[in-house]
Amino acid sequence: MSIRMPVTAGHAISPLSSRIEPPTPRERAAMVRALLRRMRRRGRDEAPAKSPRGRRRKRKAALAVSAAMMTVGTTAYEIAQPSAAGAMAPSAEYSFIRMSAGKMTSSDALKEAIVEEEGLHLTVYADPVGKPTVGAGHLVQTSDGLSIGDAISYDQALQLLESDLEYAEAAVARLVGDLPLYQHEFDALVDLVFNVGEGNTSEQASPKLNAAIAAGDYAGIAAELAYHSAGNAAPPGLVHRSDRRQAMFAQNDYADPRPAGITVKSAQMAPASVS
Repeated sequence: MSIRMPVTAGHAISPLSSRIEPPTPRERAAMVRALLRRMRRRGRDEAPAKSPRGRRRKRKAALAVSAAMMTVGTTAYEIAQPSAAGAMAPSAEYSFIRMSAGKMTSSDALKEAIVEEEGLHLTVYADPVGKPTVGAGHLVQTSDGLSIGDAISYDQALQLLESDLEYAEAAVARLVGDLPLYQHEFDALVDLVFNVGEGNTSEQASPKLNAAIAAGDYAGIAAELAYHSAGNAAPPGLVHRSDRRQAMFAQNDYADPRPAGITVKSAQMAPASVS
């Protein structure tokens, strides 16, 4: 569930004509996996071709950074390591380096976590606070041209997710200013903005978070990443998502913290062919 401020998709989305009954949990899981495959495939297709020499330089740079971090102590090294039970880890090239948020983009590990949390909804539905939502947590805008019950395609859902992530990434850059971040710290803040909205991370709405950022207090930032209510409601999923976000920021752990047997609950979705 996303409760962020409206994000303009840029142009209208043409709904599919059919309105289909919600899928079974197995179909729902297959849809999420299909979207993740499409995300990875698109990333591979859009990646610029690299020469063998360029690939060798890239590997050497990553190894050099890793070796350098090994010499500064166990704590710094452990922070950057992914949990054995976690989702796919961000690129090792950037895990050890704090960078300007303005130069960073969301990792594949974050995209996977967001899709797991939001589910994949190919039919527009009303979220727990009554807002029309579709895709992976996209709040429907007037410019989208969609109404509750309309269906969209996988590609349209992916397009909306990428647009929403771009908005959240820019919002994080505005939020942290010059404070450098590891990839997993950046990802956690992107998830926060994606989930609760840029307005809820403002100095007025979240003074302790902003104070921790101003002080460069990374532990303090992690402590302020728990948002457990949406309006007057307190959906249980927000607690688990906050726990996941805090572990992502502090421990580079992208894993779902829910106990075995408890899965993310999703609203209505329209089944589609899985490829």
